[in-house]
Amino acid sequence: MRVLEHCDDPNTQEIIMDKIMQSVCTLAQDQYGNYVIQHVLEHGKPHEQSAIISQLAGQIVKMSQQKFASNVVEKCLAFGSPEERHLLVNEMLGTCDENEPLQAMMKDPFGNYVVQKVLETCDDQSLELILSRIKVQLNALKRYTYGKHIVFSC
Repeated sequence: MRVLEHCDDPNTQEIIMDKIMQSVCTLAQDQYGNYVIQHVLEHGKPHEQSAIISQLAGQIVKMSQQKFASNVVEKCLAFGSPEERHLLVNEMLGTCDENEPLQAMMKDPFGNYVVQKVLETCDDQSLELILSRIKVQLNALKRYTYGKHIVFSC
C-alpha cells in the first residue's frame, strides 16, 4: 500500500495496479492482501474500484462468509456506486422465492457484518425489501449468536 501512496511514477503505479487487478479474488481472501484491495476501494480511481467490484460480483455471498474477504465486501458496499451497491444487494437477496443467500449470511459469523453494512449503505427501496426479507426470519435469527446482531439492527 505504501508503494501505491508514495510512488510518483505513473508507469510503476500502472504496473502495480495491473498486478493487483490480476489477483483481486486471491488478495481479497488473504490475511494481508485484503488490506490492499480495501485500500484501492477506499482510495483508488473510480475505474479501479469498479473493476474490483465487477471481479467480486457473483461471489459476494461466498466472500461475505470468509474472515478477510468479508471486510473487502463491506468496503465494496461503502465505496461502490449506487448501481454497484444495488447489484451486490440483489446478489445477496437471491431470487424472489429463495431467501437462502441472505439467510446464510445473517447466520454467519462474518456474513452478518456484511448484512449490517448493507442496512447502513443501501437506498430506501432496497432497505425496504431487505427488511421485509429479514422480518420473515426474525424468530429464527434470535436463536443464532450472529443473527442476533441483525435483529438489533432492525
